[in-house]
Amino acid sequence: MRRSIPVVAATVGLALTLAACAGSNDEASSDASSSAPASKATLTVWVDDTRSGPVKEVAKVFEKEKGVTVKFVQKDFGDIRDDFISQVPAGQGPDVIVGAHDWLGKLVQNGVVAPIELGDKASDFLPVATQAMSYDGTLYGLPYSVENIALVKNNALVKDATPATFDDLVAQAKAAGTDYSVLIQQDEKTGDPYHMYPLQTSFGSPVFGTDASGAYDANKLTLDSDQGRAFAAYLAKLGAEGVVNTSISGDVAKEAFLAGKAPYMITGPWNTGDFVKAGLDISIEKVPSAGGQPSQPFVGVQGFFISSKSKNALLANEFVVNYLGTPDVQLALYKAGGRAPALIDAVNEISSDPIVAGFAAVGQEGVPMPSIPAMDTVWADWGATEVAIVNQQGDPAALWNQMTASIAGKIAAA
Repeated sequence: MRRSIPVVAATVGLALTLAACAGSNDEASSDASSSAPASKATLTVWVDDTRSGPVKEVAKVFEKEKGVTVKFVQKDFGDIRDDFISQVPAGQGPDVIVGAHDWLGKLVQNGVVAPIELGDKASDFLPVATQAMSYDGTLYGLPYSVENIALVKNNALVKDATPATFDDLVAQAKAAGTDYSVLIQQDEKTGDPYHMYPLQTSFGSPVFGTDASGAYDANKLTLDSDQGRAFAAYLAKLGAEGVVNTSISGDVAKEAFLAGKAPYMITGPWNTGDFVKAGLDISIEKVPSAGGQPSQPFVGVQGFFISSKSKNALLANEFVVNYLGTPDVQLALYKAGGRAPALIDAVNEISSDPIVAGFAAVGQEGVPMPSIPAMDTVWADWGATEVAIVNQQGDPAALWNQMTASIAGKIAAA
């Protein structure tokens, strides 16, 4: 079951642990600490309310050990990226921000973010996390959390093992006699490609292909493929059978699952806390394949970025890598926000929580959501087309072809 640990207790424990380890990073950070006179050096950090507690606690230790000042500005998470992009070119804004990996395309494009130097510590993080925080082969962010969707099972409604294919899963779920089989949230106008993506990737149809370095390539729109059109046909089938319904919003799906109206739901950890509080016996599993290949959800990674205009870049890198990039801090952030850590040692610490461990296991087989700027042009056509396919508003292949042509045209014109 998901453990609920008070943030105050977590951050106090974090401060005590870090204080007990004072000096452990001195050798690794000797160059950084000499980058500016200790009495004059100041770092400014932008965080939101969820992350502020743990980050402020470790900053107190950093201030004491390095003799610097850390100033905090608390901002709404949704405002951080655009405010950062607008202020950094003018030499303003913070040294460090908390943010999401899919901001990277815009941050790099605008030249406002600096590379992160992890050195030997890179292997301490989940590979999918460092992959997500990289752009064109360069690491730009220190990952602290990963999140993804998975299949949530109500064990009271289905006693048998989860089938290996999605069609068999639907058949098993229908045999349970509930109102719904597998709940997958949608929107009547914009669909929800994010929640459909595990099924799409099981047909071998990712959004973009990759280059030789493994980075997403905007010139390789792999939506435009026979595999993509096969997924479109399958989506039309699910719509005709009522398995996918564009009237089932996120709130409707959550309430239906809470009420025991479906044995399965494809969702993320943001909902499972309420399921556990309601007394549901749930387990977390991989979404079965529909197209014969592995189903891979998008993985979202959050972390910390350093301004390309920071006047204390070495100190900022020291704070981010050697203070925020520790198991104690990542566990405190997990307890504050409920997102699984990106640091392998921290993930191992919470492995006794079957809910978090279940999502983490599925996420390790997922793929980072593309952070390239071209991704912004994909969502609208992609979602609207899936709505039309589910609602039987045309030939699936023809609708899919219109979608890919529209997206390709927008990418070329950008």
